[in-house]
Amino acid sequence: MLILFFKAVVLIPITLLPILNPLGIAPVFANLLGNVSRKTEQRVARQVAINCWFMLVGAIFIGSHVLGFFGISLPIVRVGGGLLVAVSGWKLLSDNSHDSAIPRQVAKNYDDEDLPDDEIKARSFYPMSFPLTVGPGTIAASITLGANTPTRLLDWVISIGSAAVGAALTAVVIFLCYNYAHKLVHMMGRLGTMVVLRLSAFILLCIGIQIFWSGLAALLAEAGISGVAP
Repeated sequence: MLILFFKAVVLIPITLLPILNPLGIAPVFANLLGNVSRKTEQRVARQVAINCWFMLVGAIFIGSHVLGFFGISLPIVRVGGGLLVAVSGWKLLSDNSHDSAIPRQVAKNYDDEDLPDDEIKARSFYPMSFPLTVGPGTIAASITLGANTPTRLLDWVISIGSAAVGAALTAVVIFLCYNYAHKLVHMMGRLGTMVVLRLSAFILLCIGIQIFWSGLAALLAEAGISGVAP
């Protein structure tokens, strides 16, 4: 049983981290944050990681119930989420501007080192926590992970514990990548940062297409159209 618990714990970061791609998104995070103090960078990175943990746990445990309440199927979420992820990746891939209005606005928001915690919480959610870090693709994948919740009490408790710990490990990775985002950008230099941003954008585009295709294939299978594999 302990082995099953650890397998379930490891499954969550292994499944979600390739979609989240915090290492690749770290330069984008640094660009959005702007030139702020080290203390502010740490506070924002910590709050983003906490926000992401809550969103992941929420999607795993209640995501499928919310979809059921509104009559939305998981393949539809994959199709819609895949399209949004693919569009986001395409915009990043085709964007040649290095000084957009959004980075300037966000950087201005975080200029004050003495911002209260409530302000940090409010400003770190959009766009840094959602949809930059936890986007539609991650939510769809999280809902899939929690789609088959066991009914036995002991199995249910193990499922909750493993999901919480697995999401916590994922959040720790996000925090570490974002906490040292500016150092990472400085180490890579301008050219290296640009290359990582473009590669991350391309991977994001491919992930979005893959999520879209898996949802479309499921819809076609439900419609009785065979011979389509996700």
